[in-house]
Amino acid sequence: MIAGRRLPRRLIAGSAGLLMICGGVILGPHFLGPGPPSDPAHSALVPPGTMMTVLELDDGRTLVSPSVTTAGDLVIVDGPYSREEIPATAVSSSRVVRSWLGTDRYGRDLLRLMLLGGRLSLMIATLGALVSLVVGLGVGLSAATSGRVIDALLMRGVDALLAFPTLLLLILCAAVLDPGPATLVVLLGLTSWMGLARLVRGQVLSVRERQFVMAARVAGTPWYRVWSWHFLPEIRGPVAQDVALRLGDLVLAEATLSYLGLGLPPTTPTWGLLVSEGQRVMLDAWWPATIPGLAIASLVICFALIGDGIQEL
Repeated sequence: MIAGRRLPRRLIAGSAGLLMICGGVILGPHFLGPGPPSDPAHSALVPPGTMMTVLELDDGRTLVSPSVTTAGDLVIVDGPYSREEIPATAVSSSRVVRSWLGTDRYGRDLLRLMLLGGRLSLMIATLGALVSLVVGLGVGLSAATSGRVIDALLMRGVDALLAFPTLLLLILCAAVLDPGPATLVVLLGLTSWMGLARLVRGQVLSVRERQFVMAARVAGTPWYRVWSWHFLPEIRGPVAQDVALRLGDLVLAEATLSYLGLGLPPTTPTWGLLVSEGQRVMLDAWWPATIPGLAIASLVICFALIGDGIQEL
């Protein structure tokens, strides 16, 4: 209950979904423990829920396959690209694990890749939104409180940036710069603050003529205190809604860049890269592309529900 009213259902549903996703990607690896090593020759494109046998050999190799049988003194390991017959005396240990979400075409466990990719996507989107928030608040507040000339210059610059397609600007910058988490955070933040700046400017223009703001100015209150005491508390609702929706946009932007090969390095399993890799084997296996795609859609929907709930609240 807030101010005698119930929380909007959309806010509750979005927050619960986001909490489940964040808790899963952060705490999941600790509960799962180390997974089986990748074995493309024997465990590529294993369907979700399959039980797989992990064999540790005396020569140091590790074989992972859903189809391991014995015939006399031999252990037969079948796979999509290889079949091996190994003497039983060469097997030092064996264990059985379940691949809950299956494996990709490289034999990697998709569940662990999803948890790692989700952590990276959330981190990049959150830091990018923080950069966008800082820049958008600074530009919007400066434009609304610094006079007509500076206001006109800043807003014309914002209009010029808004006229340029954001995705195209991201692709151009990502193609020129070396991919990396820090670079991606800065790119996402510096290409997504313009709408927030216009929102902040409009909200502050409607607040600055109120009597309590004029009284603070007449009393000689420093500008930074006027900003923190009067402007920011009045605009926190619209800004919170914009940031929530912007987080969903940044998740999609990061996934798009990774899908196009312009995001993080190919060795980093982001959700967008997993969709791109899974699309290549879509005719043979549906899960490597579908499951990461559903995860991206779920995360974006959660942020959209939170934004709508904040607006209703």
